[in-house]
Amino acid sequence: MSSNRPRDSDPLAPHRGRLLGLAYRMLGSRSDAEDVVQDAYLRFAGAQDVQNPEAFLVTVVTRLCLDRLKSARAQRELYVGPWLPEPVFDADGLSAGAATELADDLSFALLLALDRLSPPERAAFLLHDVFDTPFHEIAAMLGRSEAACRQLASRARRAVRDNRPAPAATPDSHARLLQAFSDAVASGDVKQLAELLREDAVALTDGGGRKFAALNPIVGADKVARFFIGLAGKTASQSQDMRIEPAAINGAAGALLYLDGELDLTLSMAIDGEKIAAIYVVRNPDKLRHLPISVTH
Repeated sequence: MSSNRPRDSDPLAPHRGRLLGLAYRMLGSRSDAEDVVQDAYLRFAGAQDVQNPEAFLVTVVTRLCLDRLKSARAQRELYVGPWLPEPVFDADGLSAGAATELADDLSFALLLALDRLSPPERAAFLLHDVFDTPFHEIAAMLGRSEAACRQLASRARRAVRDNRPAPAATPDSHARLLQAFSDAVASGDVKQLAELLREDAVALTDGGGRKFAALNPIVGADKVARFFIGLAGKTASQSQDMRIEPAAINGAAGALLYLDGELDLTLSMAIDGEKIAAIYVVRNPDKLRHLPISVTH
């Protein structure tokens, strides 16, 4: 028996943001998240007598993401240099739509903490702690007992707290530190830049083997400061026109660097109190395809 859904309606529309938000948090890739949600929609369109469309779609998206993560782990072993998530501009459009502490957190710090979890841990944690899904529903989605899902989420929660910088900075503080960072880099003053960084600050640069990037994390305030000042000098000497545009990246203040009118990288950071704890630079062109590629002069 077929369902009575009107042909001209889009049953996915009310759930699209939550589904994309779930898939993006699971996979760290906006393009892969869109593919998963589209696949889920096709399965929904071909299903019979779906009583709860949202529950059906969340279940399908979760399982499709778990399948993708299996192959992603093998691909990650071949990835050149540090891996970072695809940056996104539309954090509001990927909201979990829940009243949880992490519902609106799309920071790289959180996504990298999630990436260290096993796929089942990631799913259980996201569904419960971010999307406010009851454990009995999570158990049905994952094909595990409710007690097992509680344990998965608990382990993941501890790991996320250990790996995610805290407390989060206010938007004004974040923007102020980003501006101070940009000014210090432009000045070429290593000491001035290092003073903005936590002593154990880390910089991750993702070129994916396609663009120049550090192949290992850069750790320590002085080393991070010298790297970015050196990179700025090298970049300026190789480009006729270099401009930096402010942008909200994954829901926080960030910057886009354009070289000769083409987007070269995104830069975002994690703040711990009044210091920069981590800096994330994405240069891999595959991860920038969905962002503006040029700027009007």
